[in-house]
Amino acid sequence: MLKNEIQKTERVSENIGNESLQKLRRVFPQFVKDSEVDFDALQKFFEKEGIMADAEKYGLSWAGKSEAFKAIRAPSTGTLTPQLKESKNWDKTQNLFIEGDNLEALKLLQKHYRGQIKMIYIDPPYNTGKDFIYKDNFTESTSDYYERTGQSKGGIKMTTNPESSGRYHSDWLTMMYPRLFLARNLLRDDGVMFISIDDNEVHNLRMIMDEIFGEENFVECIIWKKKYGGGAKEKYLVSVHEYILVYAKTKVDLPEILVEFEEEKARRFYKYKDAKFETLGYYRTHPLEAVKSFDVRENLRFSVVAPDSTAVYPKRQWRWSKERFHEALSKDEVIFNKNKDGEWVLYSKQYLNEENGEQRKTKAQSVIDDVFTQEGTKETVNAFGDAQIFSFPKPIKLIQKLFEIGGLKSNDIMLDFFAGSGTTAHAVMAQNTEDGGNRKWICVQLPEEVSEDSEAKKAGFNTIAEIARERIRRAAAVIARSGATKQSQSNKKDEIAALPLVARNDELDLGFKSFVLEKSNYRQWNVLTDQDDKKKLKEQMKLFTEKPLVDKYDESSIIYEILLKEGFDLNTHVSQSVIPVKAGIQCWVAMDGDPSTSSVQARRMVITFAKKITKEQVEKLGLSENDIFVCFDSALDDTTKVNIMRNLIVKVI
Repeated sequence: MLKNEIQKTERVSENIGNESLQKLRRVFPQFVKDSEVDFDALQKFFEKEGIMADAEKYGLSWAGKSEAFKAIRAPSTGTLTPQLKESKNWDKTQNLFIEGDNLEALKLLQKHYRGQIKMIYIDPPYNTGKDFIYKDNFTESTSDYYERTGQSKGGIKMTTNPESSGRYHSDWLTMMYPRLFLARNLLRDDGVMFISIDDNEVHNLRMIMDEIFGEENFVECIIWKKKYGGGAKEKYLVSVHEYILVYAKTKVDLPEILVEFEEEKARRFYKYKDAKFETLGYYRTHPLEAVKSFDVRENLRFSVVAPDSTAVYPKRQWRWSKERFHEALSKDEVIFNKNKDGEWVLYSKQYLNEENGEQRKTKAQSVIDDVFTQEGTKETVNAFGDAQIFSFPKPIKLIQKLFEIGGLKSNDIMLDFFAGSGTTAHAVMAQNTEDGGNRKWICVQLPEEVSEDSEAKKAGFNTIAEIARERIRRAAAVIARSGATKQSQSNKKDEIAALPLVARNDELDLGFKSFVLEKSNYRQWNVLTDQDDKKKLKEQMKLFTEKPLVDKYDESSIIYEILLKEGFDLNTHVSQSVIPVKAGIQCWVAMDGDPSTSSVQARRMVITFAKKITKEQVEKLGLSENDIFVCFDSALDDTTKVNIMRNLIVKVI
């Protein structure tokens, strides 16, 4: 029996509609017949169970919602082509910058990155009536998109969504829904998503997020006080805040959210010292009497002996049990004070540090009021030499606060598919610099055209994507220089080893691989009309058989298209094989995983564009049964196909 069937390489991104159908088939196989859902049977089943929704059900509907679902189901035929010249430190970096429509990019990322992302942050258009939104054209092919963007050096022109438009809210919702749907798939089970928004669409965004994520996975609506002044032109109230919606992929899998004490708040609350100061630091006090909201429990009602030997009873009950109280008393962690009426009042001590010397954490609050928009503007002005290249970028510190709330740890992946000027990438590098982490980022930005009279245009930038890449490069250079300065100040090996990671910048990932969304390298089928003759049909079929790739295809581009659509990481190590000398054919070897490790989990794909391949040549490649061998279908005769597919996985172009 043959080990494998020869298959064609994937031509399109993962089919979300088909995947959803298969999920339904696994749970309710009786309702899926001939690859179609039997809605009548499904409805009758749930009617019988008494859990059908009423005709007048609660929910959000708008003109264009069906288009949003259509956008989700339509697979992408595009690809992500590597841009080595735009990249920084290609061979070592694990960070990714993708230039292109984020809807297409999210589809292309589904196969490998599904369930891999710990945190997503986006700052989408707010739909103010003045900003731009993505005008998706669901009848447009990726090829048309490429012609519209790739062939125009100025980038893609965005369109405003004026309030006078009859589909003002609908257009925005239709744009956001499929992107949020696809983004959720990429999150880990303990993953979390943050979305900046203002009053224009926060109510609608909350409803579609409840629909996509489930209202049970709503975590919080953070209020961000973004400025501390202004409002001279306001007639009514001065608006100084925005919102950041927080949703978990699966809230029950989300760990408790604890954050570091901010220095100013620590000084304000923890201001007392005792004999344990060297280890536990300052302490604060809390009343030992329970507040009224506590449930009444008899074991919390007992007397304690005061310093004057009198018995002290709680008016209601204590916060601690008798055992916990006496344990704290023995550790000098209980304070007796008299109030103005001469009554004993008991307090517990809470130290700033834990027993191991590490500073205790606290619950994150739903208001952020110590970082402002002005800081974000200053950061971009500094990056671009006093020129205000980008309007209203989010401050790096704000994004870093969200990292802490979201629990973004070392080696986690952060995604931002409305990347703007690249603040998220900058923030990840800054956070890694501060704590020695190895977080990775993926940023996606449309090549949105900058206005002709903008500072960005005067500085030589044509698109927002160009601005983002350049900002990331400049931020990395500043971090590297900072590290070099610290290292030069230390001439001892042990001192260098003790420096924070910013001072050992050779270990810090300050690079990124740049990709651009382009049309597929696979030849696309042209739909023929009734007027087209049979000759054209035969010609097209012949082309698909003999020349499955477009004319003048780029080998590196098709390699990454194959890897992406076969579910390999975009950080897969690709190199030319040393084997061709023996085999007589040139090959590219892709290792899905760290090439420095010998993990048995790592996958290997060997790709060749040779026009003719023999069984003997394949044998000389020394492939194992788990390796994937990719070549032209026409390069193998029938006998060779039968022989080689016995021992390895074969996919043909």
